Amino acid sequence: MKTSFFLLFLLGWSGVAMAQKPTRLDSIKVVPIDTVYWKRSAQAGINLNQGSFSSNWKGGGVNSIALGAFFNAKSDYMQRRFNWTSEVQLQYGIVKNQNQDSRKNVDRIFLDTKVGHRLSPVWLAFGNLNFLSQFATGYRYEQLPGGGERNVLISNFFAPAYLTESVGLEYKPTTYFNLQFGLGTIRQTFVTDDAITAGEPTRYGVAPGKNVRNEFAFQLIANFDRNLMENLNLKARYQLFANYATLNAIDHRLDISLTAKVNKYVNVNLTGIVLYDKDQDDAIQYSQGLAIGFLYSF
Repeated sequence: MKTSFFLLFLLGWSGVAMAQKPTRLDSIKVVPIDTVYWKRSAQAGINLNQGSFSSNWKGGGVNSIALGAFFNAKSDYMQRRFNWTSEVQLQYGIVKNQNQDSRKNVDRIFLDTKVGHRLSPVWLAFGNLNFLSQFATGYRYEQLPGGGERNVLISNFFAPAYLTESVGLEYKPTTYFNLQFGLGTIRQTFVTDDAITAGEPTRYGVAPGKNVRNEFAFQLIANFDRNLMENLNLKARYQLFANYATLNAIDHRLDISLTAKVNKYVNVNLTGIVLYDKDQDDAIQYSQGLAIGFLYSF
């Protein structure tokens, strides 16, 4: 009985469909299911810098060569009120100066994922997980009184490493700018290499004899990512971290990247970092880099 009813329903529906005006197949727009809500991008590249001088070069200088590699990827999923954004930044580079051992000039592991629920056209409630560390050992190079230098270990993989979990509100008025107010933020600072104690007495705020420090804080993050011109992109990320227990010592970090695309495979990249963290140093830290290299986007 049920089968007969189902067949009658199909026949009736077919008759209604046939009575309607036929639709041309070439007028139907077919959208792949996997690409309806996703936006993905990735970049990989190699940078090479080199300089050499003759033995009688009066302007001074030292022969050097630097090689770096990077991989950046980002995915953004949006469906109605739900949003999920993830980002990966991996960078590593070394430099070799004449009469010196090779040493790194860039080292970064950055992983970030955020889930949001849209409350209004410009406001979202979000949950965020972020990880920051480095690949290899880091040294401070000190000149010895009798000449030469010594290497003092000050950092390593997972020493330090920062794992941050945050929930709060996000203000996103445009696609290229947003503000995240992490009202409830917990950060774990890891120092898993005990040999760093001698080179970096503060141990990045981790108490002697321990490998992790927990902080409950307020976090503010501002992101800006926009093409200033057709082949010129500016990307900036500012982070404020205020431990509720020690509001008189607020951490600040600003990352800026300006990328000019020469052609499909060659780009010029200017980067800068400004950091103030009393658990690392009482003074402001900064780094800057300029590179030209091969870039592949997909």
